[in-house]
Amino acid sequence: MLSKKTKLRSVKDPGVSHASTYSKRYFREDVPKHVMPENSMPARAAYQLVHDELNLDGNPTLNMASFVTTWMEPEAHQIVEENIEKNFIDHDEYPQTEEIEKRCVDMLARLYNAPIGKTAVGTSTVGSSEAIILGLLAHKWSWKKRRQDEGKPIDKPNLVMGADVHVCWEKFCRYFDVEPRIVPMEPDDYVMSAERARPFIDENTICVGAICGTTFTGQNDPVRDINDMLLEFRKNKGWDIPIHIDAASGGFIAPFVYPDLEWDFRLEQVRSINTSGHKFGLTYPGLGWLIFRDEDDLPEELIFHVNYLGGEMPTFTLNFSRGSSMVLAQYYNFLRLGKAGYRHIMSNIIDNARYLSDKLVETGRFELLNGTQLLPIVAVKQVKKENYTVFDISRKLSERGWIVPAYTLPPNAQETAILRMVCKENFSRDLAELLASDIIDACEWFERGKTGKVTELSRRHHHQGEHQHLHRAC
Repeated sequence: MLSKKTKLRSVKDPGVSHASTYSKRYFREDVPKHVMPENSMPARAAYQLVHDELNLDGNPTLNMASFVTTWMEPEAHQIVEENIEKNFIDHDEYPQTEEIEKRCVDMLARLYNAPIGKTAVGTSTVGSSEAIILGLLAHKWSWKKRRQDEGKPIDKPNLVMGADVHVCWEKFCRYFDVEPRIVPMEPDDYVMSAERARPFIDENTICVGAICGTTFTGQNDPVRDINDMLLEFRKNKGWDIPIHIDAASGGFIAPFVYPDLEWDFRLEQVRSINTSGHKFGLTYPGLGWLIFRDEDDLPEELIFHVNYLGGEMPTFTLNFSRGSSMVLAQYYNFLRLGKAGYRHIMSNIIDNARYLSDKLVETGRFELLNGTQLLPIVAVKQVKKENYTVFDISRKLSERGWIVPAYTLPPNAQETAILRMVCKENFSRDLAELLASDIIDACEWFERGKTGKVTELSRRHHHQGEHQHLHRAC
């Protein structure tokens, strides 16, 4: 037994082969958090410290909030790892990477039905936010140039968009001095209709934004109706107002699952489209794409030519240096999957999303917001007021590791609070069953707190879940 006066021997970091990583002194000291340390440490120790701390992050597989891809094939990982050190902007040094980007742009332009006889152009970006800002900037520039040629003022540009847009649309307006004209939602109508957008449009409208697969509910703005309205304006008032389609999510679903849906360059006023490779394009972040219907829709003045990396090269991006890996991973997916592969994957994801939504609606506790869903998104609200809310359910699910967001909709539908779940490629039918069961269990937990017993409906679903688990065990 040690006496109070006994001192433990001071252990110096031995730095010899028989000392494990965790026995070294770096694991007995505070990790530097705000000031760079004076001295170095072994690579393994630094790795282990960072690795262990990141265990506190959520599990990407159980992250139902994010649209971003969380799984790729081993061969795609190999492509990424082999090219992770390449600076994409250095076209003189990496000319084949530039060529592959051009191929991807061409493939997407044809996928989105760019008209024959026109020269579609585009660029890769770090995500759809950059792509949207660049697309809108091009439309503002074209509007300004057209107004100047007509001798008209250019001091009051505006952008018309629905309340269902991503925050980057509002960022564009603030950063580039454009008036945002936001068409509000309605309590039971969560997309922007042409008629509700009509009074917001005038000769100073640089563009109308429409969404192919909204973040809130996964629905589609009625793009054909908006296009027809703008053709009417062009005929009657001479306003040639373009549409920019935010297809961050829907751009890799609609062409394969809903090929007859007209939302793309088949519609005359659709002049630019963005999509996210790192969402349903099935690459890791960050990768976005911006495609213009014709090279005339991209003002030449916005393209810069630089020569300080070697040969002269054009650049139309907000960022300069960035990695090449995800562009190459996108090309891998295009070759690996083809249209048939994408069609199969997207159909499978949507089937699993519908299965999850059906299981939740069957409980009688939830109502589906997006019965005509375009995306594999399950967005539900509570049927009636309970002693718990969707926010309570979200917090309870986190105890099981699920990340399921709960939030209220934008004006004028702010009284509606929803749970939203994004189903991705690696969200299997089994995970759908488990998530449905955990949501039901969470509801039952709150209901027991109120009544002291489980309702008959809840008990029936609980037993069904038990039978399913027993069946799988057998």
